[in-house]
Amino acid sequence: MTYESALKELQEVIEDLRNELVSVDDLTKKVNRAKELIEFCKNKLREVGEDLDGIF
Repeated sequence: MTYESALKELQEVIEDLRNELVSVDDLTKKVNRAKELIEFCKNKLREVGEDLDGIF
């Protein structure tokens, strides 16, 4: 998974939640997936920050 693909999927999940396109039964799944995607993106950004710190 790339940062861009994770961010795109996260945006889609958020849009579904905003538009109330998620059934109550799927709500927990969507929220958990959003948490996973946020954690992935945070880790990617942290890695890039660490790489940049090593350069400068």
